[in-house]
Amino acid sequence: MNPVYLQAAFLKSASKIDNTPPDTGKEIAFAGRSNAGKSSAINALTQKSNLARTSKTPGRTQLLNFFHINEEQRFVDLPGYGYAKVPEDVKNEWHELMEVYFRERQSLCGVILVMDVRRPLTEFDWQMVRWCQYSNLPMHLLLTKADKLAYGAAKSTLLQVQKVARNMTMPVTAQLFSALKKSGIDEVHDALDHLFTDNNISSETSESAG
Repeated sequence: MNPVYLQAAFLKSASKIDNTPPDTGKEIAFAGRSNAGKSSAINALTQKSNLARTSKTPGRTQLLNFFHINEEQRFVDLPGYGYAKVPEDVKNEWHELMEVYFRERQSLCGVILVMDVRRPLTEFDWQMVRWCQYSNLPMHLLLTKADKLAYGAAKSTLLQVQKVARNMTMPVTAQLFSALKKSGIDEVHDALDHLFTDNNISSETSESAG
C-alpha cells in the first residue's frame, strides 16, 4: 500500500474545462457507469469514507471532481454514465464535457475504468475505451463488487476481460476489486504508481479477488 494516496483531499469541482485546476503535473481519471461503485472504490483506496460522494441514486456525480494527492498528482472523478436518470440535454452536456477533457487535458496520464464485475464492458464502457485509444492513454480496468460473485465466477469474468483487453491498442491492466471487503487495494495502488511515474503500464494483469 502506498500511503501517499491516503493523503487525498477534495480540491474542487468543475462543470467546464475552463474551471479546472491548472493543467500541470499528472492526474488520473476515474470513469465508469453511474452504478458501478466508482465513488466507493475511490473512498476505499484512499481510506476515506466520504472523500467521493456516494449515493443510491445513479448519476449523482455530474461534475469533474478533482482530488489533491500532492503538488504534482491528482485524481479526477468523472461524471457517471449509463443508468443516470437525467434529462437528455444534461447527458449531452456530460458527454461534451468529457470529450473535451480527454482531448485537451495535457496532465491526464491514465484512466481507471470502474466496471461492475457482473456487467463489464458495456456500450458506454467501450466509448471510454475508444477515447483512451484515441489519446493513447493507459487504462486500468477495475472490476468492482467482486464480493457479489463466487470466486470462480469472478475469476472467469476477469479472464474474459483480460482476453478482450489484449486486443486494445493502448496498455491495459485488469483486476478484481471489492470496496466492501477492502480487497484489491494494494493492486490498485500499484497500478496508480505505474500510471503516475511511467505513464505506461505493463500488459500483465492483476488477479486480486474479492
